[in-house]
This record gives sequence, C-alpha cells and structure tokens, in this order.
Amino acid sequence: MRITIFEVEKWEQESFAQLEKEHELAMVSGPLTAANAGEHADSQIVSTFIYSQLEGDVLSQLPELKLIATRSTGVDHIDRGYCDEKGILVSNVPDYASHTVAEHVFGLLLTISHRLDEAIDRTRKGDFSQEGLTGFDLRGRTLGVIGTGAIGRHVLQIGKGFEMSLLAHDVQPDEALARELGFGYVSLEELLRKADVVSLHVPGNEQTHHMIGAEQFAQMRRGAVLINTARGSVVDMTAMMRTLAEDHIAGVGLDVLPEEPTVREEAELLRSLFHEEHDLQTLLADHVALRLRNVIVTPHSAFNTREATTCILRTTCENIRAFLDGEPQNLVAPE
Repeated sequence: MRITIFEVEKWEQESFAQLEKEHELAMVSGPLTAANAGEHADSQIVSTFIYSQLEGDVLSQLPELKLIATRSTGVDHIDRGYCDEKGILVSNVPDYASHTVAEHVFGLLLTISHRLDEAIDRTRKGDFSQEGLTGFDLRGRTLGVIGTGAIGRHVLQIGKGFEMSLLAHDVQPDEALARELGFGYVSLEELLRKADVVSLHVPGNEQTHHMIGAEQFAQMRRGAVLINTARGSVVDMTAMMRTLAEDHIAGVGLDVLPEEPTVREEAELLRSLFHEEHDLQTLLADHVALRLRNVIVTPHSAFNTREATTCILRTTCENIRAFLDGEPQNLVAPE
C-alpha cells in the first residue's frame, strides 16, 4: 500500500520507517492541504496531526484513500461526514497524554497565580523587585472542571492534591468518580458562578463551539481564571477579550487558539487577510491575547512530553499495522 505521513519531524521518521519494508512509504514535513493533496493522490493511508485540516476539498483529491490515522485523540480537523460517505476509516490515539495535559493545566494556572512569567522576565533583566508580583493561593479556591473524561479526571485529582474545592459539569456525569474524589456535578451556570478557576476539557464540535461566550463570561465570578487546553473553538475569543478589558476575570491560560494553524505562520496570516475562510476578528483577538500580561499562551504543547509523543507514534504505527492486517483498531465511530 501507499502510505504517506504528513507533519512528520526528523526525530519521528525512525518510528515510521519500519513500515517501508513491505509498503511504499512517503514522509512529508508539512501538513496535508488542498494545495498539495494532488501530489499524493495515490495514497491509500495517510497519517496527520491536527494542523492538516482534512476537509472535503482535500480528501476529494485522494480517491484511493482508505484510512486516516490521525496522531491525535480529537478528530475535529477531519470531515467525518465525507469519510463516512466514501467509506474512509478514521483511527485515532484514544489516550496518550491525559495526565500530561492535566499537569500543563496547573503549569498555566501556577504561572498566573504566582505571576511567574513576569517574575522570570524581570529577574532576567536584573530587576529583583517584588512590586506587582503578589499572587494568590490555590488552596481553598474552587476548581470547576468542564468535561470529566480522561484529562478532566486527572485535573480534578491534582486539584484535590492542592486542597482545592471541586466542582464539575459534564453531559454524562461520572458518579463513581464524583464519589471517589468527593465532588459534585452541577449545571454549567452554577459552576461558572462558583468556580475561582474554570478548566475546559471538552471536544471541539458543533455542540461546544463558543461554549464559553459573552453570556458565560458574564456568569463567571469576578477575578476568576479560565484555562483552556481543549480546543480553541470552545472559547469565543472576542468575548474573552472584552471580559478581560472590563477586568471581570483575572487571567486566562491558553494552550489552544481558534485560528491557531494560521497564527503559527505569520506569512499565512498575512495571506489570510485577503481570504474569507478565516475569521479576521478572531485572528485579531488571538494576536492581541498573545501580548497581554494576564493571558498566558503556549503553542499547543500541553501534550508534548517524551513519554506522550512516544505513545502517539507507537499507537499510530499499531493502528496502521492493524488496518493492514485486516483488523483495524481504535476506529472513530461514524457521525
């Protein structure tokens, strides 16, 4: 079979090279796009990360495609309807970094609560003054977790270790987990009203698009902190910027942005100004957010530890091999 691996870095190539013994293998450093899809029209299996936006205009150029092996848990970058219609299977990596992302949540939160970025920047310049660096304790604060899947579970466990009070919201409550950790499930509105820290752990889809918008920001406690390591589309960035400007919330920690693939490349950003496919208002909000002191942004790196990336590569190769053996695994259910 013809297998093409996209968004592959040099250090990852060795993991995929073993597939070359029995199959035709190509590795591409950049993402799969509408512009280059035609060059890989004979690919029967493709593997991508989340920066390849696999919409119909891309997938339609791959008539031989049988499997998309995404190196992620989320599949919101893939046109599932098109795949279902064409019989293209989609496999993912169900759980590779739930505790890793949860640790990153608290990295972002502690950076905000202890003003670490400003403190580090100041001391690097030889300034050891503490003026304006007063933070706040996590102990005794209320942590509200939206989405109690694998990552949300770990966030709640860590929060309990910090002696925080716990609240959660989920469309499918895990009552056994609630009893184990001693927290209660509440409505979204109640969680936003009561939580000092709100952490998002929901998938990116139509139901969660702008789940946290102007109405929800208004419901949040004054001085609260929002952490988003889920998907950029879950937060309305324009509403977030307005809320920050009004000093209604104290800070935001983001590992994801709505227009993240575009923001990653300044050249692409400039080109996008002349195309309607990108939300320019959101792009502007993204860029302003990157420069605010009370907004901490990391480059979608919450998953990026040696252990987690090794798991991603191993599971992706196993997914491809299982499909080749006629026993596909980790398939994402049709929409």
